[in-house]
Amino acid sequence: MRKLIETTLMSLDGVVGSPWAWTGSYFDAESRGHALAALDRYDAFLFGRVTYETFAATWSQVRDDAYLDRINAMPKYVASTTLGETTWNATLLKGDVVEEIRRLKQQPGKDLIKYGTGKLDRTLLEHHLVDEIQVWIIPVIVGKGQHLYDAIDPASLKLKLDAQKVFGNGSVLLTYVPDEDQQAGRLSKRWARATPTPPR
Repeated sequence: MRKLIETTLMSLDGVVGSPWAWTGSYFDAESRGHALAALDRYDAFLFGRVTYETFAATWSQVRDDAYLDRINAMPKYVASTTLGETTWNATLLKGDVVEEIRRLKQQPGKDLIKYGTGKLDRTLLEHHLVDEIQVWIIPVIVGKGQHLYDAIDPASLKLKLDAQKVFGNGSVLLTYVPDEDQQAGRLSKRWARATPTPPR
């Protein structure tokens, strides 16, 4: 089964919104080279509507850039109930988003990649559809903006560190995977609380 990998840029104070405004020189040659090589693992993107519209309007116009040329050529899936049509080599997921993504994961092929965080993440995490979370920490303080996993149920995020990479510019890429043992323990406790004690 294909995996769904989510990767996002985050500042030191936890902001993920509008990363193009504060990543600046940190997306240097080393970082771009790593990001380009990482795309070999995937053969399709998943986007929510907002991220899709933002990237489609800008990245699709770029030419002669190895990283963006690769992204522009890849198939994309967009989960949205309001979007009427798509461009940028994208397919609209029109049905139940949980079932649609489960279907995509069951298809043969390489893994799926999702850039950014937003409203779609609540659904993905609550239904345990995300197999790996990559948080690329940029050493800047933004001060305000959307934070990582705003309004996400903490019970949906039982994770353990799987890998880490430090870049020469001071940024750090942390990779987390679901902690199945902790998740199982949480469910067992919830079941125990919900199960009435038999009379003696």
